[in-house]
Amino acid sequence: MKMKWAALVLGTSLVLAACGGNDDASDKQPADTDRGETTTAGAGDAAKIYENKCSSCHAVNLEGGVGPNLTKVGSKLTKADIEKVIANGQGAMPKGIIQGKEASLVAEWLAKHK
Repeated sequence: MKMKWAALVLGTSLVLAACGGNDDASDKQPADTDRGETTTAGAGDAAKIYENKCSSCHAVNLEGGVGPNLTKVGSKLTKADIEKVIANGQGAMPKGIIQGKEASLVAEWLAKHK
């Protein structure tokens, strides 16, 4: 019985960790008041996006944890392949944790890790 309880707690924790950090308020960027446009993340923000959305499973240093090691993911997958994994999920990773330009920035950044 204790093993079932432990498995339930661990499984729930993993699901919550994988789904966490997708707060709608944190995804919104401040409006550019000069032109009335919404700003988007720049190329230097890919590491910050990764840290906020992905590091809970893949670790800040990319060495993995719940999720796989990504330190050399660029030697195995192209930017397009990484974007597909981000968009569609893979294994226990849910789909769409990051989307749009943010997903593209992170995929490009990860593809450089060889």
